[in-house]
Amino acid sequence: MKHVLIGNKVIYKALKRYEGPLWKSSRFFGWSLFWVVLEHGVLSWYRKQPDAAHNIYRQGCKHLTQAVCTVKSSDSCLFFIKCFDDTIHGFRVPKNSLQQSRENWLEAIEEHSAYSTHYCSQDQMTEDEEEEAVSAVELKESLQKAQGCQQRLDMEISNFLKMIKEYDMAKEMLPSFLQKVEVISEASRETCAALGNCLRLFTKQEEVRNLKLEQEQEKNKILSEALEALATEHHELEQSLVEGSPPPSILSEDEFYDALSDSESEKSLSRLEAVTAQSFEEEEEHVSSRKHRMSEGKDCGGGDALSNGIKKHRTSLPSPMFSRNDFSIWSILRKCIGMELSKITMPVIFNEPLSFLQRLTEYMEHTYLIHKASSFSDPVERMQCVAAFAVSAVASQWERTGKPFNPLLGETYELVRDDLGFRLISEQVSHHPPISAFHAEGLNNDFIFHGSIYPKLKFWGKSVEAEPKGTITLELLEHNEAYTWTNPTCCVHNIIVGKLWIEQYGNVEITNHKTGDKCVLNFKPCGLFGKELHKVEGYIQDKSKKKLCALYGKWTECLYSVDPATFEAYKKNDKRNTEEKKNSKQMSSSEESDEMPMPDSESVFVIPGSALLWRIAPRPPNSAQMYNFTSFAMVLNEVDREMESVIPKTDCRLRPDIRAMENGEIDQASEEKKRLEEKQRAARKNRSKSEEDWKTRWFHQGPNPYNGAQDWIYSGSYWDRNYFNLPDIY
Repeated sequence: MKHVLIGNKVIYKALKRYEGPLWKSSRFFGWSLFWVVLEHGVLSWYRKQPDAAHNIYRQGCKHLTQAVCTVKSSDSCLFFIKCFDDTIHGFRVPKNSLQQSRENWLEAIEEHSAYSTHYCSQDQMTEDEEEEAVSAVELKESLQKAQGCQQRLDMEISNFLKMIKEYDMAKEMLPSFLQKVEVISEASRETCAALGNCLRLFTKQEEVRNLKLEQEQEKNKILSEALEALATEHHELEQSLVEGSPPPSILSEDEFYDALSDSESEKSLSRLEAVTAQSFEEEEEHVSSRKHRMSEGKDCGGGDALSNGIKKHRTSLPSPMFSRNDFSIWSILRKCIGMELSKITMPVIFNEPLSFLQRLTEYMEHTYLIHKASSFSDPVERMQCVAAFAVSAVASQWERTGKPFNPLLGETYELVRDDLGFRLISEQVSHHPPISAFHAEGLNNDFIFHGSIYPKLKFWGKSVEAEPKGTITLELLEHNEAYTWTNPTCCVHNIIVGKLWIEQYGNVEITNHKTGDKCVLNFKPCGLFGKELHKVEGYIQDKSKKKLCALYGKWTECLYSVDPATFEAYKKNDKRNTEEKKNSKQMSSSEESDEMPMPDSESVFVIPGSALLWRIAPRPPNSAQMYNFTSFAMVLNEVDREMESVIPKTDCRLRPDIRAMENGEIDQASEEKKRLEEKQRAARKNRSKSEEDWKTRWFHQGPNPYNGAQDWIYSGSYWDRNYFNLPDIY
């Protein structure tokens, strides 16, 4: 950049491909002959030269970033390459190779290593394009010359007009007028020529920039393909370790076939491509049949039937979900490398017909645990119920790989459940970063549950991690107690290859701000063999950190409490038995890394003397066809005429894209989603022009009254039903 600013041309010529036969060492099979290729800073090796020419059956590769070559003076053919990951690869030039020597290879490797080390900052240019590059100084000088010519033209025109006014009636001055016209004409020609030169320079520069763009796109493609290949190899390695067989890399010189070149890999990764024409036809048939059912009067609401005085809710969605087998999240994310994940627009096929505000409402599915906590007089028993409620709040995420719709700024959602004894209001209070605030209260004024969530997303190559920033607060009004905690981290695995699955991990610390008691829960990561899959363990401690109770279970199934001494004795015994289980290969929960135990299957060993705190409710029989929704989630988007006349126009039940997807109209859902996003962007631009700040309606920013963290506090008055001056967001 410094060279560019001072006017020097900074040109990096394209590297030449270098290839030839080399012997390569292996820990298992000694020396073997390969056809080795140096291209774009990557060292690749193939069994045969034709394989390299067609870029198929690649046996292995290494990026030469920060690679260092070493030689032995006693052997003129041997050299070693130490790569950035500290791996060392030995090569030997065949003695009968007349055209290539060790020095030729070392020189080529050095050039490609320098290129790979500065891969992201270099520009690729061919010799033919070298003269087409234009520096910033040349552009500036050209513009300054054109500006001077324009000023001269303006001055000459002004003088010419002045002369006309002074000598309008003097015909004898005509020759001088003609002379002046010639001067003006010459100045005009110079101006046009200078501006024409500017235009040509800008045209050249535009061509060069377009070329650079193509090259950057090619770099992006190479990097994304390398990442995909790495993820595939990692997945195969995990599978082989779990199944007990050596990975293909061990059977074939600890190297593997190129995932993008091998025909079998191409078949296994075919879902990375766009959906086939046949699948489109099948989906169109499904859509037409769904539309026919809708036209027959199938309602999206739950009806007005009452059961024991309580409204009866629906048990299924109007239309089953679309198949995602022909789609891949990776096919989208590979085009968004370097972007903030919260700003990536995902196709509607990866969504589920719920807004994130509705997804937050699923915290309330097991509200009975809050009522149960309020009924206890012992603070430890109350903490046990609160801990069970915190674990149950994430249980509905099991197998829910669909992405909820991003709430629009100002979007709201309300839910009143007389049968569960609560009502809830939530609002999207910020768009960048996306922050959702909620406030729930017991209908008997026994509790208040509130908080704000900012899901911070991270892309780790094979997985996407969502860290739910924000504090959750539960107040038990009868006991004048307040509990605060943050949710564990959620991770979606195998976004590139394999079956999508979800795990929760991290520590959750629940604090009773009145007594000082704490419950520290550890949501354990899966681990290599799945032994810790979905496990939750922890202790309830008093303010002096004395262990009062031990908790254990799985967030997909259940949670138990037991005496701490009993739990620790069980843990010690379990640790002693670990080696025996490994030797007998009794690891049924992880026999296949892609197959996870169902949430309603009993796979938690119950320690004698334990008390059950919570068990997950079984999902409805049609859950797999309904986005793996629970019975509670199934009713979150239902609406009837009576409800529609009461809720505000910002309620996400009225979002047309979510409603269309729920009804099986995938094309309409996609169009509506795009329209709403464009409308939101236009509204944000208008506010920016007028320097107008967005004002939230039902929440305001302030410190959490219990831990002092920045939070969004409910302002009240929502349930008064005075919905005036609401924004038109749909």
